[in-house]
Amino acid sequence: MKNIRILGVDPGYAIVGFGIVEYDTINFRLIEYGAVLTEAHIPFTERLNSIHTDIEFIFDKYRPHCMAVEKLFFTTNQKTAIDVAQARGVTVLSAAKRNVPVFEYTPLQVKSAVVGYGKAEKKQVMEMTRQLLNLAHIPKPDDAADALAVAICHGHSTRWG
Repeated sequence: MKNIRILGVDPGYAIVGFGIVEYDTINFRLIEYGAVLTEAHIPFTERLNSIHTDIEFIFDKYRPHCMAVEKLFFTTNQKTAIDVAQARGVTVLSAAKRNVPVFEYTPLQVKSAVVGYGKAEKKQVMEMTRQLLNLAHIPKPDDAADALAVAICHGHSTRWG
């Protein structure tokens, strides 16, 4: 079987974390990671457009076979939830335009797949992500590390064959 290229996304509108890994059903190999940043002082529609432009670039440059994104859960700030959901929609649209399948995972699923324990702390997930990708340091910003964890979750959660 060939390597599967997975784009992991940690949705947001100020920071969208992304991480791209290749997975051969045994090992992960880091391709790239980073964050799409938007400035707080610009209109929200311009922030969405900026996210869209950068995510389109990532899709065109790295050509992932699939995208894994964290499901959103908000209990307090509904305005933030709606804005993050809109930004998440922009990233998912980029995948849909290319017929790239999108897979969604809860934080519990990500923790379980990466650490083996659904109530693992964020530091544990980041450290295990670093180890699985054979990195010297935990990826920064945290949003990028979270996106890589979502990509790893997808690799571990899917039946390949």
